Amino acid sequence: MDPDSYPRLSARTQRFTLGRPRTFSVSKDGISVFFVRSSHGTDPVGRLWRLDASTGVESLLADPTTLMAGHSERLSEEEKARRERMRESAGGIVGYSLDDAARTACFALSGQLYLLDVAQAAVREIATRGSVIDPRISPDGQYVAFACEGSLHVVTVATDEEHVVAQSPNPAVTCGLADFIAAEELERSRGHWWSPASDQILVEKFDESAVSQWFIANPTNPSVAPKTHRYPAAGSTNAEVELWLFPTGGVGSSAGVQVQWDTEAWEYVSHVSWTAQGPPLLQLLDRRQRAAAVLTVNSLTGATEEVHRQTDADWVDVKGGVPCWGPSGELLTIEPVDGRFALCADAVAVTPQGLNVEGVVSVGDREILLQASESPIEQHLYVWSAGSVRKLTDQPGVHTGQRSGSTTVVVGADLTSPSPSVSVRTGTHTYAVKSMATTPTLRPNVTILPARDDEVRVAVVLPNRELAPGEKLPVLMDPYGGPHAQRVIHAEGAYRESQWFADQGFAVVVADGRGTPGTPTWERGLAQDLAATVLADQVAGLQTAAAAFSELDLARVGIRGWSFGGYLAALAVLERPDVFHVAVAGAPVTDWRLYDTGYTERYLGTPEQNPEAYEAASLLPRAAKLSRPLLLIHGFADDNVAIANTLQLSQALLHHGKSHSVLPLTGITHMASQEDVAENLMLLQVEFLTHHLATSTRAN
Repeated sequence: MDPDSYPRLSARTQRFTLGRPRTFSVSKDGISVFFVRSSHGTDPVGRLWRLDASTGVESLLADPTTLMAGHSERLSEEEKARRERMRESAGGIVGYSLDDAARTACFALSGQLYLLDVAQAAVREIATRGSVIDPRISPDGQYVAFACEGSLHVVTVATDEEHVVAQSPNPAVTCGLADFIAAEELERSRGHWWSPASDQILVEKFDESAVSQWFIANPTNPSVAPKTHRYPAAGSTNAEVELWLFPTGGVGSSAGVQVQWDTEAWEYVSHVSWTAQGPPLLQLLDRRQRAAAVLTVNSLTGATEEVHRQTDADWVDVKGGVPCWGPSGELLTIEPVDGRFALCADAVAVTPQGLNVEGVVSVGDREILLQASESPIEQHLYVWSAGSVRKLTDQPGVHTGQRSGSTTVVVGADLTSPSPSVSVRTGTHTYAVKSMATTPTLRPNVTILPARDDEVRVAVVLPNRELAPGEKLPVLMDPYGGPHAQRVIHAEGAYRESQWFADQGFAVVVADGRGTPGTPTWERGLAQDLAATVLADQVAGLQTAAAAFSELDLARVGIRGWSFGGYLAALAVLERPDVFHVAVAGAPVTDWRLYDTGYTERYLGTPEQNPEAYEAASLLPRAAKLSRPLLLIHGFADDNVAIANTLQLSQALLHHGKSHSVLPLTGITHMASQEDVAENLMLLQVEFLTHHLATSTRAN
């Protein structure tokens, strides 16, 4: 193997993300910007840094290689599972927590708790009774709360005294972490929240006793017992989720007060916010996710009051950073209004027509920082203040950031730069934050085709070489194609892997159809239908690309994808062999009864309520239709999309005498981020696709 090949380098650099600054926080006074960055582009060990916003000078605050004195990092099974939900594959310091004054920070490293004196850049370890997960320092800097072996612990910073605040009564109950559905499908990774006064902690407690037990085995070592995994498959029982309020000095559940709501009517806790602008806020969803209630919590009694409700005939969207209190105590939400997602203050839209708001980034004393867009392929930062909206980022691309006081961190990616840029803007000064990332060895040759809001968005990636006159290229469709994820965006990093496939001799087409992020109407285009609509839109995207580029050979079309994209790839060759001639399906859902409640029921309802939709979306009844080459890839250790999906489809194909290929990955989870695995997966896919597309013209 070539150690400098693109697949190897991409795998070693975790797709060129190592060495980039990330995980930004800005102190309330705007003077300090904190972030995590590793030392170079192949270093997975995150270090904690501070940038002085008055001078632009960076300083190293905490270095895990020094703190661990050469020892390897060890993670508990609970922490590994949490990082899998967060799609976190780096090591070292991957998260941290600051007090309000930004004088003290805490973080976990190899299950140990560390406290940082920011001014002195001095780090000390605090001995704890077990492995530390997700430590959070209190706003006043006097305490640190963390999850540990199913319970929530608190350490007093001045004395290192540790006590259990929320006690787990048995292994099925977990305190202080987010339940599976919240973390995997609702993008809520936290399970405990400090009060602004530091005198209370709001704690999630979830009970998985009634959740189905699934098992993850290691077939290469039959002497090792399978691991038990609680998995809430569609139509089955979810974890019972509760919230409790505990005083900082309380010991045991007897000191706590349970937050009261109808847990049968509202199964999901999608968002929690507790700020100085008002009482704690909860957003709750019903099982079908067609209604969301916003409740305020009495922090003394646990009583709640509903202050807002959203309903939708299909589903209510969960948007980042909301609900929350605004600068003047108004309730901020993001809701569909006149065909776009609008920021609403006390249920009244305050952002203009044509601006699609995706999330609230931060709330200041007078201003709110938003992520929003006028075009579905871009994302920008906007500031809303006193009824007016102004745009902070002008360069076409995808922008994120953070803001506090007069200091704004802007992270921007576009089609002209190999890596995202990071700048700190404060007053009249702008400082660049250094990136240590490896420069990619290839640059995408991509064209994004123009599209209206009601058209499939298409990008075409051609080889980085001059094509011969009249040359025809086999086509590789490279979609995700389903809810949550967007592939056609104005950022170079989105197309690098597609470009590598293009350089192997393909014209690569990336298409975002109905259901992918966009306007409310666009996203709801696949309600009750996860098969026909998404497949029709991939065919439409292919036709759009072929109309614009004569180089595409429609007699040789392959398709590859992972997760939902893997499902879509397998669906394509089963249903439309006239269009798609070969498929590679990685970690596919093949029967939606085998996927989780939160995601699947949002789009299809439950199997009991809507069995026809599940049957229509399943690949298993289609097995007899296979007439094209199909490669199925799946990790045995995947706890998100169980390998049973691939094995059941393979069994159905065998039953009908349909030849196919299966590549099982031992010890690999849904992310498949290990260097040798990630590299070889790319090489094997090219080999499979090239071989079968070379013969597809003759087969036709």
